[in-house]
Amino acid sequence: MKTLVVGGTGFAGGYTALYLRKLGWDVTIMGRKPPPAGTALAQLPFQQGDYLAPEFPDTRLHGFDAMIFAAGADITRLPGGDLTSPKDFYYRCNTVGMPAFFRKAKAAGIGRVVNLGSFYAHVAPAEALADPYVASRAESCKRVRALSDDCFAVCAVNAPFILGIVPDLPVAHLSAIKAYVMGQIPGAPQFAPQGGTNHVTLLTVAEALRGALERGEAGKAYLIGDANYSWKEYLESWAQACGVPREYEVRGDTDHPLIPFAIMYAGIGSTVSYQVDREEQVLLGYGQGRMEREISACAEHY
Repeated sequence: MKTLVVGGTGFAGGYTALYLRKLGWDVTIMGRKPPPAGTALAQLPFQQGDYLAPEFPDTRLHGFDAMIFAAGADITRLPGGDLTSPKDFYYRCNTVGMPAFFRKAKAAGIGRVVNLGSFYAHVAPAEALADPYVASRAESCKRVRALSDDCFAVCAVNAPFILGIVPDLPVAHLSAIKAYVMGQIPGAPQFAPQGGTNHVTLLTVAEALRGALERGEAGKAYLIGDANYSWKEYLESWAQACGVPREYEVRGDTDHPLIPFAIMYAGIGSTVSYQVDREEQVLLGYGQGRMEREISACAEHY
């Protein structure tokens, strides 16, 4: 299939594009800016564009059989200043902007689409949906899947926290985690937040996206995942991998410098643990049991 990866210059989209290309797929990546020259992503066909641009013509989507959408707005893209509230921003970018772009993909004749979304609406709907970001991702996921018909099949792969390495792509948060456990962030208190969550590797996400594109049911949303960690276990695994093993005190009343309350969408101090549906895992064809290896690889890489 001739496949367009929207958000293909980024973290999950970039890894997935390289993964599919390695399998022999005909892959084009789309992003607001081209990848840096000389990088692995720069070797892929590139189409510059912003899915939110109202002038983006659907004719630029002609000729593709399939699309993976790995874009969307999150906390890292919030604009500065007081011109736009987070709720309005997420509504415009996710709730409205994503379905509008999917309608352009449908008009262009793309037949199969997979949306990479968030896991929170699956595992903690009552708490998480009170947050405007999570609510916008859940609503956009519902709206794009509702566009499905006999000629346009849309499904979703909803992932938890993602860990991994994309060649030549800096990932500030993961570099900061390593610096934190190494004691290299001046003034940063050493402790673990209360609670925890499920985590998954980039390889697992890429496998699930491929499986969903090939075999996913139109209109379906699939929850994927791998290992459940408390934040204490997660940071201690990083410390072990970095060669500085230690035990972290758990604090439930202090905002952590790298795992802040702002990203605990299911509630401050909450633990979001789950097991995936085995039949769905087999259908999508993704692996698990990779987190400890990936933490070690990230500790060395970053």
